[in-house]
Amino acid sequence: MSQAPNFYFNSSTEKPYLIITAVEAEKEALQRGLGGDNRFVLAAAGVGPASAAAGAAAALAAADYRLVISAGIGGGFVGRAPVGSLVIADAMIAADLGAETPDGFISVDELGFGSSRIAAEPELSARLAEALQAAGHPVTTGSVLTVSTVTGTAETADRLVRRIPGAAAEAMEGYGVAVAAAGRGLPVLEIRAISNPVGPRDRSAWNIIDAMKALESAGALLTEVLP
Repeated sequence: MSQAPNFYFNSSTEKPYLIITAVEAEKEALQRGLGGDNRFVLAAAGVGPASAAAGAAAALAAADYRLVISAGIGGGFVGRAPVGSLVIADAMIAADLGAETPDGFISVDELGFGSSRIAAEPELSARLAEALQAAGHPVTTGSVLTVSTVTGTAETADRLVRRIPGAAAEAMEGYGVAVAAAGRGLPVLEIRAISNPVGPRDRSAWNIIDAMKALESAGALLTEVLP
């Protein structure tokens, strides 16, 4: 069962920034980084693209915003985004939205039923990545894949990389948040702090503590990068 969004609102007369996370721990890490900056409204909307889209849509219906950000931890593709690093999305891609056929996967784009890709706001994405790099944080810019089932084998990870060149990270919410933002004509960003490699499900290779610290650092830089 999806968790209900948990909102807190600021009193600024400026339109705030909306940040959607999946779980409370991610929201709390970002809040620590943001340091009480009242330009930001945070919501923990639940795990998965449907919960993320519904939570973001509910927040956007309740107030006016100038930018939407999907943020949290995620998996990094080997050779692209190591554990403990940050990924700033250049696009949010629904990697498993489509059809399975005897000849392989066909995306929703190829089926003619819409687009599986929503671009991130390019100027702000680049500015945030540059600020993180300047502050000494390992950062990669690339596509963040949204999946409903987390990758658990090397074979699936390899297929995703071959099918979607430029894939840097995998998570479960970005595309859902981006769809809600696009419905309101708002720009969107996605930030992922890497907690594990994409591939075989090996909990001993996960480092959630460092990923949360990286997410907190990203929150701190947001206060400097966003006007």
